[in-house]
Amino acid sequence: MNALDRLKKAVSMKPQRKAVDLPDGSEFDFWMSPLTLAERARAQKLSKADDNTDLALQLLVSKAKDKNGVPMFTQGDLADLRNRLPASLVESLMLLLLDSEESDGDEALDMKSDQETPEAGQSANGGTRRSRKTA
Repeated sequence: MNALDRLKKAVSMKPQRKAVDLPDGSEFDFWMSPLTLAERARAQKLSKADDNTDLALQLLVSKAKDKNGVPMFTQGDLADLRNRLPASLVESLMLLLLDSEESDGDEALDMKSDQETPEAGQSANGGTRRSRKTA
């Protein structure tokens, strides 16, 4: 098995359910698959330069699907998401999407080393740390 096949086999691209509590006590849920580099690049092209909120909105629009895989938002919904809903609600949705992406990335990038962690007073190469004296 080559490296790419091994990587693809190790991850799941199946959509997972995400949910946020709404102010009226109900729950809003959506489904999303892990974000790919191509999807992120597409959202960056559609968003305004250096605007993280716009990037997160673009990701929300492109990634949030219902349980049948149908997109829940369109590009035409961006203005209403920005202007007609409380910032706290939209931010909760965006954070749920972004937190999911960060936690997926943390699991995928579990870097392992065959070297033990240096003990106190030793550098990573096994030598003793020396403190520099100031005059």
